[in-house]
Amino acid sequence: MSAYAVRRLLISIPVLLISTFLVFLMVSLSGDPLDDLRARQPPPPESVLLAQAHELRLDQPLLERYWNWISGIPHGDFGPSVQNINIGTEMWVRFGVTIRLVLLAVLLAAIIAGVVGVVSAAKQYSPLDYTLTGLGFLFLAMPVFWFAILLKQLAVNINLQTGHSIFYTIGDRSIETTGGLGARIADIAGHLILPTIVLAITSFASWSRFNRASMLEVLGSDYVRLARAKGLPRRQVLVRHALRTALAPMVTVMSLDFAAFFSGAIVTETVFQWHGMGDLLLTSIRLRDVYPVLAWLLIAGSAVILMNLIADLLYAALDPRIRYA
Repeated sequence: MSAYAVRRLLISIPVLLISTFLVFLMVSLSGDPLDDLRARQPPPPESVLLAQAHELRLDQPLLERYWNWISGIPHGDFGPSVQNINIGTEMWVRFGVTIRLVLLAVLLAAIIAGVVGVVSAAKQYSPLDYTLTGLGFLFLAMPVFWFAILLKQLAVNINLQTGHSIFYTIGDRSIETTGGLGARIADIAGHLILPTIVLAITSFASWSRFNRASMLEVLGSDYVRLARAKGLPRRQVLVRHALRTALAPMVTVMSLDFAAFFSGAIVTETVFQWHGMGDLLLTSIRLRDVYPVLAWLLIAGSAVILMNLIADLLYAALDPRIRYA
């Protein structure tokens, strides 16, 4: 299995390189980062423009600029920025903010989808199944930004009605937090509640439908019927025998949808005014700042590839029939 993991990681390297080059090409050709500087009145001296172009490597050929960027990453150099920031330091700080939201939302969505899928399959065509199916389609049709705004407004109204800040609706943490480590952790957890609900609820619906279909297929298999004929308890048959096998296809869907969580996190962070990777990405796109956009793609792409690798390795744990030579 270790050899398989190494092969997958080696295959992922050219995928990342090709994707970063395509994005580098598109962003570089989308506009000139110095347009805003040229539009100032009075216009800056030509020497200032030339110095800024040299600092941003705009005076280099396109392929040379890309090579200088990609070869500098192992040394911690993510390139210059229009925003005058250290891209590597800023991106890792923002990544810590975003990844805790994404991972918690994935975990919550997976738990809800698993429970709903098993219950719907076990109670097929019952009123409970129809109710869960209707709710699933409702949440599946909800745009992330619309649900986030509604939930945020509901939380604001609850805070106003009670006169207390029960829910945090702005920021990923409070500006000032009194107390020790426990108070800081509690503050971060409080700010996570609403954004996590938004991402998890809008994502679990498709997973629950997929898990339901997978469970129904497994429940009709020979070994499950044999387990029932041997008199095993219904709960044991569902959880130990059927669910474990049914989760393997669901893990595939979850790993493929992991990239969608990053895109959903951009919208969610914007609504709740989080200073995560999404905020940095939108700012960089607006300023046509190439190198922070590339750093975002590199980190997000690496996270998606890593999740797909973890999903592949989980297959062997979920289904003993799967082995990697």
